Formats: sequence, C-alpha cells, structure tokens
Amino acid sequence: MLRFPALVIGIALSSALAQDVERAPVEPKTLPAPDQPVAPVKPAIERLEDGRMKIGKVTFDPKTREIQFPAAVNQTQGLLEFVVVHQNGKVHESLFVTDISATHLNLAFKLLGYVASPELYFKVEEDGSLSSEFEQSTEEQKKKSRVQLSVDLTKDGKTDRQPVSKWITHASTEKDMPSSAWVYGGSFIYDGKFVAETSGDLIAVFLSNSALINFSGKDNQFDDVWLPHPKRVPAEGTKVTVVIHPYQS
Repeated sequence: MLRFPALVIGIALSSALAQDVERAPVEPKTLPAPDQPVAPVKPAIERLEDGRMKIGKVTFDPKTREIQFPAAVNQTQGLLEFVVVHQNGKVHESLFVTDISATHLNLAFKLLGYVASPELYFKVEEDGSLSSEFEQSTEEQKKKSRVQLSVDLTKDGKTDRQPVSKWITHASTEKDMPSSAWVYGGSFIYDGKFVAETSGDLIAVFLSNSALINFSGKDNQFDDVWLPHPKRVPAEGTKVTVVIHPYQS
C-alpha cells in the first residue's frame, strides 16, 4: 500500500477543510445532527494496481480525474432534495445513500485539482439567516468546479453507465432533469467541524450550503420539484456506483 508523505497529506487535508468560517454558519433548515456519531477520519491514500488511487471507499483516477464511490438506491418515489447523503443523514429525501466519508471525497477533489466554487451557496446575514444573494466566485473557480454525475449499474455481469439526470424527473413537466453542470462547492467548517461530514450532505438537488456538490440547473431553489424516475430507478437497496467526472459542455 502506498501512503503519500505526511506533508503531502497534511497540505491536501488542510486545503480540503480550510473554508471561510465567517461566510457560512450552520444552515438551520438542512443541517440536523446525524443519527449516530461520525467516526474520526484518518486519511490513508492507497495506490491500486490499475493506477487509480483510493481513500477509504472513495477511488479516483489521476489521469481522467474521475471519482467513484459505492452507494445504494434509497427511494423510488417521493420528493428529492439530495442525490446522495450519508446513511446517517437525511435519508428521507435522497435518491441514494452511502457510507463513505465526506472528508475522503473532499480530499479526492483537492488531490485531482478541482477548485471549490461557493457561487451556489447563499450568503449569510448577521443574524445567521440565509440571504437571497449568492457568494461570489472567480472565473477560475467556476471553471474548475464543474463536474458531471453518472451512475454505474451492474446487472448480469454487465455495467451500464447513465447520467444521474436520467434517473431524476421533474414533478410538473415529467421531463428528465437537464444535463446541467454540478458545482463542487466544498461545504465549510463550523464550530471546528467539517459540516458535510457531520450532516452527511454530499450531493444536493435543492441548494444546500452544507453539501459538497450542488445542482446548477433551473429549479434548484425549490424543494418540491424533483422525483425519482418511475421507470428507470431500480428497487430500493440496489447497489450502484456513483461516478463524478469533469464537466464536458
């Protein structure tokens, strides 16, 4: 097993967790405490035989900048606010659940050269409430934060990869979710804790300051819009692999 030098891990982990505390306190509406305590995270980076790297249960490819992690179908009906949450998080409103560490996923983003863009995070007022205005991002942040999401489903020994947008439909129009970019925002630190880790919010459809990734498309400010596709989402508990890769416009 290959372990990166302690200095490399220290720098990457510090970068992964060092967000601006003042810009984003706890988001009351979408940040309940997890059902169980989150275990301490001890990043150890392993090199796989095929050249990919692994942190916990998160694998990533330095050449393609693709990230993968295991998940399971959580719901086949009902409104969605998230694509993926931790199994101790908001499981009543997420398409998939997983047991990966948010810190591991965030570290993979950093090591692959993605840059967090806070543009989809609402600014916070002095009283702690969320503003209707968004944080500002540079053009470099915007460019380097865009990703695409896919789902690998293996059946009878064959793996089929589809955009996650094909598994989500609009409640009113019944059309597939647009193939808009997803934005890596990096979550934030509050009260000395990495919020994506403590909340379990990983990938959000309905904008969430605590999530690592948010949907950038139309209707992302509404929590009553998105549903699991009734004909494409398999049974609850079905094992899948979530795939994150650079956005191709």
